[in-house]
Amino acid sequence: MSLLVQPRLVNVPSGDPGLYLDFQFGQRAMLFDLGDSAPLSPRELIRVSHAFISHAHMDHIAGFERLLRLRLHRPRPLVLLGPPGFVDLMQSRLGGYSWNLLDQTSVDFRLTAQAFDGAQIVEVAEFAARERFTRRDLAVPDLPRGGVCSEAEFEISAAALDHGIPSLAFAFRQRQRFNVWRSALDTLGLPVGPWIDEAKQALRDELPDDHMIAVPGMEPVPLGFLRAQVFETGPGQYFAYVSDAADTSANRARIIGLARGADQLYIEAPFLHADKAIAEATCHLTARAAGEIARIAGVRRVTPFHYSARYGDDVAELAKEVNAAFIDN
Repeated sequence: MSLLVQPRLVNVPSGDPGLYLDFQFGQRAMLFDLGDSAPLSPRELIRVSHAFISHAHMDHIAGFERLLRLRLHRPRPLVLLGPPGFVDLMQSRLGGYSWNLLDQTSVDFRLTAQAFDGAQIVEVAEFAARERFTRRDLAVPDLPRGGVCSEAEFEISAAALDHGIPSLAFAFRQRQRFNVWRSALDTLGLPVGPWIDEAKQALRDELPDDHMIAVPGMEPVPLGFLRAQVFETGPGQYFAYVSDAADTSANRARIIGLARGADQLYIEAPFLHADKAIAEATCHLTARAAGEIARIAGVRRVTPFHYSARYGDDVAELAKEVNAAFIDN
């Protein structure tokens, strides 16, 4: 069964944090964190519709200027979300440039900044190129508690962790996966087209079998027939991303709640347990803690990253410590 999204770390585990979410059939992408984006091509960055920022330390947001520069003269909107104060931060960053060459004839590029307080989005503002990125406050979206993005096929939720400052962790959950048997389409003489998305939405909405789906060039087809003959149903993708959090009981509980039963957990593991004092002083996890959290959360796979530069290229022990705690009985 094909995947809706292919997630991958932007940098090597010892580089800046960041996860690139590549939508295989949507001509779009998303980011969890936006540090050094050099490994991403301009084409990959142009596809980004949303960037969810854990916090505003430089290694998590330094790639913003490159992304903005690539998107400035293209009409596709861009949404960025971060912790409390993030909207003001984006206003300040945009205010650091001279926009005198922009006017009403410019490309209609719009950047929306959102702030999430750990429970809900509490502040939203839009910055339009045609208005020289003057701030315009918008209404906050109506989302369930913890939600930061909701679309037909998936939802993204967040939790606020303590890193000395608030640091957000994120989880991507596909609602349900409906794959099309291409061989069945060919056998039944059904064309490829937008009707397939309409049928998938009807399946998500649990409409009755006698609900009719309009197919171009054919008589309407009952949803029940398509359910049985054309679509394969399976559980949706579920993965979580955790970067920069102190090893506290409250943080552990929030991470476990966010990632419980996930297919994959991307989690920071900057320091060895032997260097726990450094981890505590900098409000980070140890590799052992990362593995323990993954095990208790019951995730299927764990991918550590954000290794501290103090270990140079000698990071094998960090991965080993994570895996040992993850598989410990």
